[in-house]
Amino acid sequence: MKQERNIRRSTMNDLSRMLQIYEFARKQMQANGNPNQWINYPSKELLEEDIKSGVSYVIESNSKVCGVFVFSIGEDPTYQVIEDGSWLNAEPYGTIHRIASDGTQKGIFKTVEEYCSRQIQNIRIDTHEDNKIMQHLLEKSGFIKCGIIYTHDGSPRIAYQKKYTK
Repeated sequence: MKQERNIRRSTMNDLSRMLQIYEFARKQMQANGNPNQWINYPSKELLEEDIKSGVSYVIESNSKVCGVFVFSIGEDPTYQVIEDGSWLNAEPYGTIHRIASDGTQKGIFKTVEEYCSRQIQNIRIDTHEDNKIMQHLLEKSGFIKCGIIYTHDGSPRIAYQKKYTK
């Protein structure tokens, strides 16, 4: 039986649950060979800004928040420069950032991807080189490795893109 999930914009009332989910995600990454991603990240202030900007979303299952992500359509400043490759195209795109779950549900990434691809047919995302789990999910889902981008603090990330066809 398929699990019913609801995606909605986050509110300030979701903040403490979102912080719990990111804490769980950090511990999972550390336990799975990725100790350097998301150290003290994302901050409460960044999550508050995401909520105020309307780009923060939660995933609910049985009325309980089990996942969180950021999705925005438009130019992402960190994607303006890409090294060791190139983007698949220069068409308008949506960007997924900071996707995490509480570990209680399988298929959270697929739920997010399906939701985002209904908004725009061109999706970009990036991940840390040590995040083998996310790299596997992206490649399994048909995302193409495009090159290396750098975050606002100068850290390198593997950049991926997927173009959907109608």
